[in-house]
Amino acid sequence: MAGHSKWANIQHRKGRQDEKRGKIWTRIIREITVAARQGGGDLSANPRLRLAVDKAKAANMPADRVKYNIDKATGSLDGLQYEEIRYEGYGIGGAAIIVDTMTDNRVRTVAEVRHAFSKHGGNLGTEGSVAFQFKHCGQLVFAPGTSEDKVMEVALEAGADDVITDDDGAIEVITAPSEFEAVKNALEAAGLMPEVAEVTMRADNTIELSGEEAARMQKLLDVLEDLDDVQNVFHNADINE
Repeated sequence: MAGHSKWANIQHRKGRQDEKRGKIWTRIIREITVAARQGGGDLSANPRLRLAVDKAKAANMPADRVKYNIDKATGSLDGLQYEEIRYEGYGIGGAAIIVDTMTDNRVRTVAEVRHAFSKHGGNLGTEGSVAFQFKHCGQLVFAPGTSEDKVMEVALEAGADDVITDDDGAIEVITAPSEFEAVKNALEAAGLMPEVAEVTMRADNTIELSGEEAARMQKLLDVLEDLDDVQNVFHNADINE
């Protein structure tokens, strides 16, 4: 996903997430709930739950609230039953969009997602319509100016699949989802702290949007991300506002 505005896009996204900090906890709690229900409440044996708890710590969620939601998910307490549903569609300029949701009411969720697409210039597609344009992988992104040689040496030795330097100097480390945690720990132990570290859907290629098209695409993404049941929105637009 190399491109001249890669780093700008990342900073822009982080800024928007900070503005929506109130919703971050809700999404993390849902992730903890599903991860604990599927893999159990033992952090040492559940990588997905460990990642969710790391996100909770980064968002300054109190430890007792984390524990409460793990207990609730594993049956110690009664709670809602969430299911994960993925939607795929197209945005402005034919850009591909994947919307991951967790919901206790799939009828409500699909109606809200479809409405967001149709109202803001997109089209909700069928299952598999755009997913082939993305790779499920671990992604760690380092700021321009980070030592490429050091990142490459540590990452590849720890099991990373690839190290990519983007046009703007940002460095991406790509891993298999199963190797993400080991690579992240090795990089951090070497003093290399990523700006972004997540298991994600990374676009194979990007579509550059600017001007009015970029603004419309950003509006569609914002509306989708603001939906209560939406956990993550992935896309292949290179937005230059």
